[in-house]
Amino acid sequence: MKLLRYGPVGQEKPGILDQAGKIRDLSAHIKDVNGAALDDATLAKIRALDLQSLPVVDGNPRIGACVGNIGKFICIGLNYADHAAESGLPIPAEPVVFNKWTSAVVGPNDDVKIPRGSKKTDWEVELGVVIGKAASYIEEKDALSHIAGYCVVNDVSEREYQTERGGTWDKGKGCDTFGPIGPWLVTRDEIANPNNLQLWLEVDGKRYQNGNTNTMIFNVPFIISYLSKFMSLQPGDVISTGTPPGVGMGVKPNPVYLSAGQTMRLSIEGLGEQQQQTVNA
Repeated sequence: MKLLRYGPVGQEKPGILDQAGKIRDLSAHIKDVNGAALDDATLAKIRALDLQSLPVVDGNPRIGACVGNIGKFICIGLNYADHAAESGLPIPAEPVVFNKWTSAVVGPNDDVKIPRGSKKTDWEVELGVVIGKAASYIEEKDALSHIAGYCVVNDVSEREYQTERGGTWDKGKGCDTFGPIGPWLVTRDEIANPNNLQLWLEVDGKRYQNGNTNTMIFNVPFIISYLSKFMSLQPGDVISTGTPPGVGMGVKPNPVYLSAGQTMRLSIEGLGEQQQQTVNA
């Protein structure tokens, strides 16, 4: 299933994409696509619905973030060896963990705001994992059963704030609009292997990133098991699993960063496409 949220900011309704690519309204069956609706039992009830009986959503509504009321937005850094190399950093022995503030979350096609005074705003296409079952100390062999589904994430990053302003990476990762998520939450039954998905990102039509999740240093089950040793994972938590090479910071000899008036397009195999315009904050 491809679940989504549509409508104005703060007024999103739950929906599902039918086989013809039409949005069908799920409001009569769930209140939102959020943690409360992502357990296996609720997803099974949605899966059993006759989609043709659900109301069609007319027009082209705004698509919101595919998960509402996200509790934790956890990110893994330097999870592709080539990206670590282009960043001038060693391959990590354990996953690098940081957070994006949930106030950064926006829809997949919403504008991305360049922070005031920013000179190094950058892009990162990433596979997002959405938790559906709460647990701590998850065994790696059981990890996939705790996933509700997958989505596209653009881990927008301000590199000066991230690496040159002291402290942790978080201040360069959680600026408003730095977390486009969606367009869909694709349930785990539709993705045979999350560790073998093509992903790419373009800026103004130029492809900078073109990778595959099979080159991750730490794969999806390992990441879930690892994180669950340090925190409980809750339904609706989003884990962004790292980016392949091709970020602006890594362009040689001169890095390339975003400015207002540009267009980012990004996609992951089977998970849909995002497109954002950059604007000044």
